[in-house]
Amino acid sequence: MTLRTLRFSALAAAAVLALAGCSAPASTTPTSSQADAFSSTDVWVKAADSGMTAGFGQLRNDGDTDLTVVSATDEATSAMELHETVPNESGQMVMREVEGGFVIPAGGSIELAPGGNHLMFMDVTSPLRAGEETTITLTFADDSTAEITAPVKEFSGANENYEGGDISDMGDMDMGH
Repeated sequence: MTLRTLRFSALAAAAVLALAGCSAPASTTPTSSQADAFSSTDVWVKAADSGMTAGFGQLRNDGDTDLTVVSATDEATSAMELHETVPNESGQMVMREVEGGFVIPAGGSIELAPGGNHLMFMDVTSPLRAGEETTITLTFADDSTAEITAPVKEFSGANENYEGGDISDMGDMDMGH
């Protein structure tokens, strides 16, 4: 090779490298979804043939940013709500839908328990029998989803009342969870 060819080759290689540094990478790594940082333990659902029932357990966030569960579904019910149990103006403990969903703190967890936060099955359309399992799908604020397989158990538990604006026929029912 001549000196001129070597210089040209070196100049061409330098130009290619300089241009490559200015271009975007051919592919980017997708960012992880909220569902990717989610895990659960000890999730279970109270047995019911019809009406209302609830799901309990621990929802965990293994990531470094907060997760927000905005909704839940299950094939055994026509509607689910994310509920909290709080005192009303007269001091009576009542259940109501959580505004904005359940926030699971980064590196932390929230407990779903009888008498506290829970997944409320509003209208059981397929019996949930003790010894069986059901699959709950949680949807997060970024529209990602996670499925939880939960055993169904007998439980006679706490006696909260439902405080719901749109469900007038449920009134002050004994929820038995």
